[in-house]
Amino acid sequence: MSRVACIGECMIELKQAQGTKAGLYSRGYGGDTLNTAVYLARLGVGADYITALGDDTLSDEMIAGWAAEGVGTARVARLPGKLPGLYMIETDDKGERRFFHWRDSAAARSLMDLPQTPDVLSSLSNYDTIYLSAITLSLYGGEGRARLFAALKRARELGARFAFDTNFRARGWPDLDVARSVFQEAFAAADIVLASTEDLLPLYPGESNDALLARIPGAEVVLKLSEPASLLRIQGTLHPVKAEPLKAPVVDTTAAGDSFAAAYVAARLLGADPIEAARAGHRLAGVVVCHPGAIIPRAAMPPGMVPATSHKASP
Repeated sequence: MSRVACIGECMIELKQAQGTKAGLYSRGYGGDTLNTAVYLARLGVGADYITALGDDTLSDEMIAGWAAEGVGTARVARLPGKLPGLYMIETDDKGERRFFHWRDSAAARSLMDLPQTPDVLSSLSNYDTIYLSAITLSLYGGEGRARLFAALKRARELGARFAFDTNFRARGWPDLDVARSVFQEAFAAADIVLASTEDLLPLYPGESNDALLARIPGAEVVLKLSEPASLLRIQGTLHPVKAEPLKAPVVDTTAAGDSFAAAYVAARLLGADPIEAARAGHRLAGVVVCHPGAIIPRAAMPPGMVPATSHKASP
């Protein structure tokens, strides 16, 4: 079975309980790359989560939940006295979300500076695909990011592929010039770039879709657009892909991009070409946004999300 290493941070998630007035929240967990790992596992792809947590009961609960979803947890560092971060979701009547974070001292921020960091990084060469996001990169300082990029280079030399998601949160990047520099380094290193105009326009205001794509040198690039569609550049050729109409009202757009990434990567690993993979990404994201929270109930996962193909494409 193909395996994907997802690197990042999972936090305690608070979201307003359905059918209640403001002030009553339910507790779960979520984080962009963790959400992708869960959806990858549900789509039949082996996924391990690489992060750091505390030694508290909430961290225990997280690990138990991930394991129950089939996500591997052997590479989760446990740090005495530390806690996971926390975020709250506020959604408007159109399902658009706003996040509030409490995470400055979260355990995950230490992942690149631990005694076990060299072992964690050397393990990346054991995976078919390594997936992380711009939020992941915002967690670490410059030296930590340098260690991670060096490990990604070594893993790619041994046959692993690096998929980079541009998920951008301005609060994680106080200096936008640093963010632009890190993005360019990630673009140059990545085999697959999963981008969106929502993420890139705050960094490159006013640029056209063509100009945004020109910033990304890779051979396989997905640019999700403001309308329900994406623009793929595969080996220099552009391919527009439209999403299917939604079958239910949008409730919460949290994890739309994370689930798109999971379906895209899963489809590529299972043999689909990039256009088929993008269609799978749009289909899964179209289901996820019709449910509250980052991770939808397992029963809500529709069958046949990842296309079966008779030809093998290189992921």
